[in-house]
Amino acid sequence: MARIGQRALQALLLTSSNLSSHSFTPSRVVTASPVPVLATAFARSFHVLASATSNSNVDTSKDTKMCINTDSSDNPLLKDWKDQPFLLPPFTAISPSHFPPAFTVGMKQHLSDLQAIIDEPADPTFENTIATYDRAGSILSKVSSVFSNFCSSLNTDELKEIQKELVPVLSRHSSSTYTLPGLFEKIKVVYDKRSDDDAGLNPEQIRLVERLYLDFTRQGAHFSPEQKAEYADIKAKLASLCTEFAQNVMKDEETFELVLTKDDLKGCPTSLVEAAKQAAQEREKGDDEYVITLSRSLVEPFLTYSSRRDLRQKVWEEWSRRGELSEDRANLPLALEMLKLRKKQAEMHGCKSFAEYQCMDMMAKTPGNVMELLENVWERAKITANKERKALEEYCNEIGDDLGEGGIEPWDWRYYAEQVRIAKYDFDESVFKPYLSLEKVTEAVMAVSNKLYGLKYVKRDDIDSYHPDVDTYEVYKTTEDGTESLQSVFIHDNFARKFKSSGAWMSEYRGQTKNLGDGVDPMEGIPIISNNNNFAKSAGPTLLSFDDATTLFHEMGHGHHGMMSDATYARLAGTNVLTDFVELPSQLMEHWLEQPEVLKEYARHYETNEPVPDEMLEKFKAAKSFNQGFETIEYTSCALLDMAFHQIEDYDNFDIAKFEKEELERLGMPKGIIMRHRPAHFQHLFASSHYAAGYYVYLWAEVLDADVFAAFKETGDIFDKETAERCKKYIYSSGNTEAPDELFRLFRGRDPKIEFMLEKKGLI
Repeated sequence: MARIGQRALQALLLTSSNLSSHSFTPSRVVTASPVPVLATAFARSFHVLASATSNSNVDTSKDTKMCINTDSSDNPLLKDWKDQPFLLPPFTAISPSHFPPAFTVGMKQHLSDLQAIIDEPADPTFENTIATYDRAGSILSKVSSVFSNFCSSLNTDELKEIQKELVPVLSRHSSSTYTLPGLFEKIKVVYDKRSDDDAGLNPEQIRLVERLYLDFTRQGAHFSPEQKAEYADIKAKLASLCTEFAQNVMKDEETFELVLTKDDLKGCPTSLVEAAKQAAQEREKGDDEYVITLSRSLVEPFLTYSSRRDLRQKVWEEWSRRGELSEDRANLPLALEMLKLRKKQAEMHGCKSFAEYQCMDMMAKTPGNVMELLENVWERAKITANKERKALEEYCNEIGDDLGEGGIEPWDWRYYAEQVRIAKYDFDESVFKPYLSLEKVTEAVMAVSNKLYGLKYVKRDDIDSYHPDVDTYEVYKTTEDGTESLQSVFIHDNFARKFKSSGAWMSEYRGQTKNLGDGVDPMEGIPIISNNNNFAKSAGPTLLSFDDATTLFHEMGHGHHGMMSDATYARLAGTNVLTDFVELPSQLMEHWLEQPEVLKEYARHYETNEPVPDEMLEKFKAAKSFNQGFETIEYTSCALLDMAFHQIEDYDNFDIAKFEKEELERLGMPKGIIMRHRPAHFQHLFASSHYAAGYYVYLWAEVLDADVFAAFKETGDIFDKETAERCKKYIYSSGNTEAPDELFRLFRGRDPKIEFMLEKKGLI
């Protein structure tokens, strides 16, 4: 999460500033002409950082190569952004070459801010130590936030090279900030006295002290000097491996293209044909050619509608082998090295496994609690999925489709599931898509946002962003006296394109805070929130599948979490919460899309503006739970393998591919289904460490979100004002100011119940 100073850097290294949709309900730019970056001894001009950290037992120049000019006079990242609307980054002026010198200046200032805390002669207090720490590193925060977002949304070849160079440098800087002599000791003084009467701290301040103390201990601040150096090496290596892993997946997705003729697209709806034509034009193909890329927004519709089994198989095989398509981009060796390094991390903290280490700072607390939930759902979902497969095979027999001895294969499931959906429920989702244009779904999500939480969105076409397709909005709230005040700036980046990561995510360019310090523009405390999707752009209106529309609502839920944040301190604000709570606000928002009153008002035909017919809505409702077994197995298998990978205590002679096969056989993986994210492209696990031993969080949050939405339904009004106000206060605005289990109890009056989630999935 893009945070002030230390949190911004930590977020960048974990890439946790990008809160992604796992796509279970279906896991980041035009700049000025780039200036070449000289690949010469970066360390020589990096002496400022090295000398500033000479007492930290961390060699911050160890991984550097580039020569850096730290002159800020012509660097837009280092200039005052006061002439920019809402102090937005000067997007069109930024080139990749601006980042290295900006980071050098930002890291130097950050270390200076932290050293000032250490050098403060007065006894450590909350204000001179904790609150000051929370404000430290404003330049680094700004630069990190822009860099992180660019690496996701416009990661050009030039920026990729800079990213590879900078990531280990930034990791070592992060390590050094946790091990500066005297800093942790001052924080510990405040921590030890946090509950004393004479400390005078309120509950939020106590929470901040406790979270910072935990941050430092989990980063090894209590280690010996030798251990600190070793831990820094591990983190730097992990950061580089994660970057290489993610870039390999992106390159595979950029490189593959299946060139087709219109006849090859038999069975595909018009919206998919138009999207394939748009992809062909972007790749400068012939007038009669169409292209299917490895973008999920093209792959999944093609697997769903294409009647060409041979082509479905070809696309599926390439899609399922991302991260393994080229020997030069083999990701499994990288993943294995990461597993070994994480195990070493965990051991240094006294844990048997990385899963144990991760769960200690989760709502789940232990891997055992995670496995109890996953196995409960897994066994139920297997029964449902096997019934679904039987129904598909019976349908194939009825229509005379001979699938051979193998029966339903993974490249068949979506296609025949759609055929059975049509035959059994008389519901064809391709006929539903014309009622779900991107324009109307965006209008719907903003209307729901307004009706629930009073947010008003004003589009600003006059504000230049980093790509022509990106929209910028002012977001206002109505105050008690009836006037409007600025709540946030919202950036909406919806289309798939070259150099953009796949998937969907929310990120921040600036987080909410009230802890600004003297003389700082209050605008610096107003959040800038970004939602990214990867919809296939069409020449005309972009039509969404219901899954795509759900993803848009999901990311707006994350957006709400950032926009409506009302914390005093940056470390506790917005999405800066425990990972198995962070998906509650996003998944909760999904519920409103499928409500009839929302669909009747906003699901309108893109040509006639006619509302979706009642008969179609009834068929949609009846068909909604169909194929839930398949979807649940796709996801839960990933979560189970994640926990299995990270509970292994010995990786000697470990073969990831062999383990995947054997573990899925042991679990009884239903035939015809594979993991939604196979290890070589499982970016939640290996493009960062944030969701490692944590992919279960989506299911954990589903227990919470189903229970929270039940509270709305129990009132008889899904827009009930009192319930919405409690939801805003305890789910969206509180951030990490209180423990997440307590926030849930404050909203619901009790602990969560699993039954609502199981019922939603049709598993009871």
